[in-house]
Amino acid sequence: QVQLVESGGGLVQAGDSLRLSCAASGRTFSSSAMAWFRQAPGKEREFVAAISWGGGTIRYADPVKGRFTISRDNTKNTGYLQMNSLKIEDTAVYYCAVGPSTDRLRVGVQDYWGQGTQVTVSS
Repeated sequence: QVQLVESGGGLVQAGDSLRLSCAASGRTFSSSAMAWFRQAPGKEREFVAAISWGGGTIRYADPVKGRFTISRDNTKNTGYLQMNSLKIEDTAVYYCAVGPSTDRLRVGVQDYWGQGTQVTVSS
């Protein structure tokens, strides 16, 4: 069993940066792929980024490429999402998830979810 707790969200202005963290408990985090998703009001949850267990494989959704960076520190059982040049359309609740691989996470195969952290970007 893995429990995931996101943190680092907040209210920022367009162009600012935020770093989200995903703290995991449980022994399987370091052997699992991890991903970030987001859900804006009235919209479906969408994939943002994923990273393999060792960090060798990384995937990004097109809207965040070049602005967001996913990373992880398995010694701390923590994953991160560095978000730069934030845009109003990045406003959403951000969730982290773990699963068997980056590609399977991307298409909806997630083993565990966190509770989410709100990111609000204002003009």
